[in-house]
Amino acid sequence: MKLDKLLERLDYTVVQGSDSTEVTTLINDSRKVEEGSVFVCISGAVSDGHKYAADVAAKGAAAVVVEKDVEVPDNVTVIKVEDTRYALALMSAAYFGYPADKMKVIGITGTKGKTTTTYMIKSILEETGHKVGLIGTIEAIIGDKKIPSCNTTPESYTIHKYFAEMVEAGCDCVVMEVSSQGLMLHRTAGIPFEIGIFTNLGRDHIGPNEHKDFDDYKRCKGLLFKQCKLGIANVDDKYFKDVFKGSTCKIETFGFSPEADLRAENAELVSRPGYLGVAYHVAGVMDFDVEIDVPGKFSVYNSLTAISVCRHFQVPVEMIKDALKKAKVKGRIEMIKVSDDFTLMIDYAHNAMSLESLLTTLKEYNPKRLVCLFGCGGNRSKDRRFEMGEVSGRLADLTIITSDNPRFEEPQDIINDIKTGIAKTDGKYVEICDRKEAIKYAIEHGEQGDVIVLAGKGHEDYQEICGVKHPMDERVLIKEVLEELKEK
Repeated sequence: MKLDKLLERLDYTVVQGSDSTEVTTLINDSRKVEEGSVFVCISGAVSDGHKYAADVAAKGAAAVVVEKDVEVPDNVTVIKVEDTRYALALMSAAYFGYPADKMKVIGITGTKGKTTTTYMIKSILEETGHKVGLIGTIEAIIGDKKIPSCNTTPESYTIHKYFAEMVEAGCDCVVMEVSSQGLMLHRTAGIPFEIGIFTNLGRDHIGPNEHKDFDDYKRCKGLLFKQCKLGIANVDDKYFKDVFKGSTCKIETFGFSPEADLRAENAELVSRPGYLGVAYHVAGVMDFDVEIDVPGKFSVYNSLTAISVCRHFQVPVEMIKDALKKAKVKGRIEMIKVSDDFTLMIDYAHNAMSLESLLTTLKEYNPKRLVCLFGCGGNRSKDRRFEMGEVSGRLADLTIITSDNPRFEEPQDIINDIKTGIAKTDGKYVEICDRKEAIKYAIEHGEQGDVIVLAGKGHEDYQEICGVKHPMDERVLIKEVLEELKEK
C-alpha cells in the first residue's frame, strides 16, 4: 500500500523522500521492522523510538514517521507530524481498513465499574442476537477467542487489529474500557464512538508515569466526550460537570438523583443463605423492577449504566432482566464457596476508592466480622498504600496485610507503608507477607457469619516480582489451602 493512504487523515510534512512510497507493514516496535515497513517513532516513558531510526533504516524500513529530527539514509522517507502517538492511532485505523466504522463502538471510562459494566452490556446485547466484541482490563473477546490483557486500553495498533478481527468474526458491536491513560496517550484517537459512558471519578492513577495531578486525570477522562455521538453519565458523581466540560456530544444521565433520565428507586439489599444481591425499581425513561446477583449500591450503578446503553438498542425489558442475572465477571465480587459458616470472595479493589466502596457495601449486610486481606503494588504512589491502609483499618474488623505485585520494591517496605495508614485508625491487623499463607490464615480463622474479602488481585493470575510475572491465581491458592487443611 502507498504511505499517503495511511496518512490520509493526518496533517504531516514530508521531510525527505515521498509520501507515495510503497510500504509493507506498519510498525512501532523496532524489533519487528522488516523490508518495506513504515516505522512510527514513539517517545515512550521507558524508551524513545527516535533513537532507533537509523537501526530500522538498516533493517530495510521504507519510511519513518517522527516528531523530532532524525538522521537516516536518503532512500528512507521521513514524515514529520506533531504527535507520533496520535499519528499511530490514525494510521492504524487506515492500515486495517477503518474497522471501527463497520461496528457500533461503545466506550466506558471512569475510576471504577468499567469492567463489570462492559460484561453486563455484552451479556444484554447478545441476548438480542448482537455479536459483541470486548476489550478491557481482563481480556479481549473476539468471537470464541479470548486474549489476556496487558493494559486496560491496548496500544492503538492492537485496538484496530482487534477491531478488524471482530469485523471478520461477524461482530456488529464492540464494548471497550477506555482508560485515562489510553485517552492521554491517544490510543483511542480517531475512533468514532457511538456511545461514551462516564461511571465515576476518584483519585487514582496519579504519580510517576501516570497523571501529573487530579486535574489532568479529570481532563483526560473528558476527552472521550469530545469524540462520541452520545454521552451517558452518572449524574450523582460530583465531578460529572467537570468531566463533561467542553463535551461535544448529546448527554443522557443515570443515577439515584431525581434529575437522572434513568434512575433507581426503592433500592433494597437482598440476603439469603449463600447469596448477597440488590433489588430496585427502574424509573424515568424506563419502568420496571430488577434484581442483581451482586451486592451493593455500585451494582445498581453498574446495571443502570448497562440498561442506559441497551435502551438505545431497543432491547426488551425481560431480556435485560434475564441478562443482568447471567452477567458474571471474574474477580469482581467473585464468591468462592469454602465453608457453610462464612462467605469468601475475591475482588479487584486495588485503590482506596474501590476498597472503601466494597467494604462499605459489605458492612451493610451486617456480617459478624468483615475481614479484608490485601497488599499494594510496588513502584506506584505511596499515597495509595496509606489510603488503603486507613480505609481497611477503619471499615474492616480485621485486616490481613500481605504482598501484591511488589515489582522492584521490597514487600516488607510496602507492608510498612500500609501499616502507616492503618495506624491512623483503631483497626486490628496481622501481617503475613506470603499471600498463600495469608489466605490460609483467613480461611483457618474464619468464623460463622464472617465475610472475608481477598482484595487487589481479582482476575490477575500472576505475582510480579523484580520484573518477572510468576503464576499465582488466588482460586488455585484457595484450592491448595483447602486441601492442606483437609490433611491436618
